[in-house]
Amino acid sequence: MPVRLYVGNLPKEQVDRQDLQAVFAEAGDFVSTKVIKDRKTGKCRGFGFVTVETDEQADEIIEKFNGHMFQEAALKIEKALPRSKEKGDEEPQSASNDAPVVSGNGGSPTRTSSSGRRNNKKSRRGSGNTNSGGGSSDSFQVDPRWAEELAKLKEMLTAQASSS
Repeated sequence: MPVRLYVGNLPKEQVDRQDLQAVFAEAGDFVSTKVIKDRKTGKCRGFGFVTVETDEQADEIIEKFNGHMFQEAALKIEKALPRSKEKGDEEPQSASNDAPVVSGNGGSPTRTSSSGRRNNKKSRRGSGNTNSGGGSSDSFQVDPRWAEELAKLKEMLTAQASSS
């Protein structure tokens, strides 16, 4: 099974795939490289990936090339973490996953940080899906940890409204 290696600390200039391939050429032809570039400028974003066939080859490359000087920069090489499943999610998987899930105006849950800010990328302003109490309660999802408490509150409000 192929193993991807993260290659960091690349110069943020014109670095081509062939330049990176030349560094790892002595490791053999079984190595494929990819340089991650900025879409607008076309310049290197400072990292890339090397793919090898086995864990043994990956370990050899890490041992041999970690700290190797490339265009006046010491390369940082380590095994790449698997991609996250969510599309557009660029934060590492080791980020705090214990942040509470809250409902946004659009109906999909969003994570909040400990400071209460949303970490989602798209702005929900102007979506026209606001729920100001008079509309249907089906337009948002309830956090399952609070569903039971919310059901009790609804019962109390219904009882209070019917007794008035």
